[in-house]
Amino acid sequence: MLTTIAFHTGLWTLLFFIVGMIKPKWPLFFLEKPNRFLILVISTVLFMITATLFGEGNRQKALEEKASKEIILKNLNPSSAPVPTPVPVPVPDISPTKPNSTQK
Repeated sequence: MLTTIAFHTGLWTLLFFIVGMIKPKWPLFFLEKPNRFLILVISTVLFMITATLFGEGNRQKALEEKASKEIILKNLNPSSAPVPTPVPVPVPDISPTKPNSTQK
């Protein structure tokens, strides 16, 4: 999303710079005597904003891709589930019995 906004801001900055260098009065119609230096300063600031938006957009995109890959790997790899381990069971106490003695 931010990369799209950065792209559009970059196009507007380029248009502002070109038109402003040819006719400074057109983009700065609200000023009485605009000059080209002011166009250059505003274009520089807009370019810095565009570069920041583009960089942050790429950073967020990389983080989202990394998170989605981790989720996919977690879903595909069932080994992350706990493995049952055998638990020793105590042996019941059985008293020894004598064999049946038969008396005659």
